[in-house]
Amino acid sequence: MNSKLISRIPLPMCIIDGNGKVRDASERIGDVFLYDEIHGADVFALTGIKHEQLQQAAAAGDELKIRRSDKTFRVIPSQVQDGSGELLIYFVDITEEEEIRKKYRDEQSCFAILSVDNFDELMNSTEEDNQAELTSDIDKVIRTWASTMEASLTKYKDHEFLVVMTMEEYRQQARSKFDILEKIKKVETEADFPVTLSIGVGMGADSMESNDEYASDALDIAFGRGGDQAVVKDGNSLMYFGGRTETVEKGNKGKSRIIGHALVRLIQTASRVFIMGHRSPDLDAFGSALGIYRMAQPLNKETYIVLNRHNEAVETVYELVKASEEYKIINNHKVDTLFKDRSLVIVVDTHRPSITEYPELVERADRVAVIDHHRKGEETIAKPTLAYTEPYASSTAELVTEILQYTIEKKQLTKLESEALMAGIWVDTNRFSVKTGVRTFEAAAWLRRAGADIMEVKRFFQSDITVFCKRAKAVADAEYDNEVGVAFSICEGQDDNMQIINSMVADELLTVKGMRASFVAGCDSCGKVCVSARSVGDLNVQVLMEKMGGGGHRNTAGTQLEGTPEDAIRQIKELLEMRKDESNTEEGR
Repeated sequence: MNSKLISRIPLPMCIIDGNGKVRDASERIGDVFLYDEIHGADVFALTGIKHEQLQQAAAAGDELKIRRSDKTFRVIPSQVQDGSGELLIYFVDITEEEEIRKKYRDEQSCFAILSVDNFDELMNSTEEDNQAELTSDIDKVIRTWASTMEASLTKYKDHEFLVVMTMEEYRQQARSKFDILEKIKKVETEADFPVTLSIGVGMGADSMESNDEYASDALDIAFGRGGDQAVVKDGNSLMYFGGRTETVEKGNKGKSRIIGHALVRLIQTASRVFIMGHRSPDLDAFGSALGIYRMAQPLNKETYIVLNRHNEAVETVYELVKASEEYKIINNHKVDTLFKDRSLVIVVDTHRPSITEYPELVERADRVAVIDHHRKGEETIAKPTLAYTEPYASSTAELVTEILQYTIEKKQLTKLESEALMAGIWVDTNRFSVKTGVRTFEAAAWLRRAGADIMEVKRFFQSDITVFCKRAKAVADAEYDNEVGVAFSICEGQDDNMQIINSMVADELLTVKGMRASFVAGCDSCGKVCVSARSVGDLNVQVLMEKMGGGGHRNTAGTQLEGTPEDAIRQIKELLEMRKDESNTEEGR
């Protein structure tokens, strides 16, 4: 193309030779690049776009975008049809278009629902004369926060607020990690726990109605994760902020009674009942399943426990159950022959369908009940008929025990069942040493009166000499980071019971003075890496495990990964280092 003709083209454009260098350009190219002379310059140095990318875009008829001289340009490459390999590149100023698009995005609305956690417990812990003042102080903090964003705020319950903000205001909140979560804790109370908030944010939907539904869904997840956090639902993706405060135990058992009666009605109207926990069940899952099985027996419904294979964690109890011949335990294949319309599936000790004994059964059933104590993650059983997910509880066995108190006579619970439930509480509280509240001990006392023998429960946890030696070696070979108070260990070899061994080693490492967290990795018999994480104090191991595809509780969590145990420990160390850097950055502010 003639250079004189090129210079007169009324658009910024240039010609790039086969080596990615500028051969010629129009006079208007100065609108894009503030250089006196760009002839011979490398296109990547000028635009930040590689020559190969421009060639691919030209061949596909695609357009690219760059920002130069405080302006945004659409980059339109095309091939010169003379076989020279040269590219003709036009630059179209779309600054105004982009500003309109940005303004549109910034001014889109998103919904936030704020709920004061444990509001009833907070009021019950406050003198009647001071309750109005406390409510006013909480309102003031929330309204001040909303006014700084110029957001719309509506209070529609004593403890719930609706906030409508723009996307730009949301991004400011995301950058501050929803500082309202920390500000609200400064409100003085007469209770022995701080005021905390659960926040559900909905955005990214096609309508305001859908954003409102997203906010409600996000709030449910925040509740299910223990409160004191903001959960943001943007389409199908979830983001989490906060979650630093330990879950406060609820004093009122009213919900247990309501759930118990609702579960009885579901069982009464079901054709058959199938109970299952997570794969490789522990005593919390298996004991809870036995408790629900007993609850269904007086209702004269065909009831089955779904269990494909068991491990050492439940070996002793499982053998006693089989020997009693009182329980119908079936595998997945048998489920397929027995399942029929109006069957009820009761899932215990997990809310994640993918890790249940039979995930397809959850999808197949139109009526599913969930009883769980784990903090909710992104994966959850969709729209269960009945859900009882309480992260404050020590264990699912504690929740099931409370339900049984309202649905059966104490004498109906067998000695084996009471001991299995006690064992479930025992294992998830590490012998009643962590995550125990008043209701935990009340549930244990009720089980004791129902016939549970603590010495028999302790016998459930005896292990063979091989497992004992493997645990001892993992403890002996542990690595300690005394600066941050974290212990790491790897269990050698492969073992069917690696998940249980890991958890025992992790618990043992926490008894070392100065350690506030422990991480143990090892391979199961299928070669999958199991990780157990434990903590005391402020280190939230659930958040770390979620980043690795797992979950759990603030102080007890885990995950399963592909790769090697060494890779898993290395990844954990990197996450801890990132967390330390983030903490230092926040302190620097």
